[in-house]
Amino acid sequence: MLLRELKEVVDSTADAAFAVDAAGVIVVWNASAEAMFGVPANEAVGKFCSLIIQGTDECGPVCSPQCIVRQAAQCNHPVSNFDVQVQTPHGKQWCNISILRAEVANSTSPYSLHIIRGIDLHKRMELVVRDFIINEANLPAEDVKALVSTTRSSAREVELTGRELEVLKLLAKGRATEAIAKHLHISRTTVNNHDQHILNKLNAHTRLEAIRRAEPAGLI
Repeated sequence: MLLRELKEVVDSTADAAFAVDAAGVIVVWNASAEAMFGVPANEAVGKFCSLIIQGTDECGPVCSPQCIVRQAAQCNHPVSNFDVQVQTPHGKQWCNISILRAEVANSTSPYSLHIIRGIDLHKRMELVVRDFIINEANLPAEDVKALVSTTRSSAREVELTGRELEVLKLLAKGRATEAIAKHLHISRTTVNNHDQHILNKLNAHTRLEAIRRAEPAGLI
């Protein structure tokens, strides 16, 4: 596919849509994206999408240099649609984003086409119900966890190794580095290395943030 053809595809949808290259730089930005984000195409193209979208979810920032969509694209891994809050001229709004991969001529890595649909009211109601279940419903912990787990989180696309999952589950149980090392019969340095890989893959800055992102996504 030529870049011109990719632009034609992006412009063919009435939904807000844009395409980024493997580095996360916007290469195409349609009229509906201009309207949603209040940023004209000539200002958006050439910028990192994370700077404009400023996406977050219930656990914190989603858009960053460690974007899960970029990680998936580099591995040629398909990404299911996910919910994220984006920055608009009217404040943060919940949207659902679908990702399509596009092989573009003269590029060794696929581009990612983002199609964005507003779901702000629906998502806010969903979160109210979730919080009620957590705070008020008299249910076993495992039942609550199953009810509030979301199938529309970008974190569910993260591919953790078996060892990384073991470390993450122990972190979720409140185990410290030394205790994890002893339990898994590995060194503290190895635990810390796994810890850093987990944080990078989950686009998290702290262990708590990684756990909060992994649990509702059903990773642990």
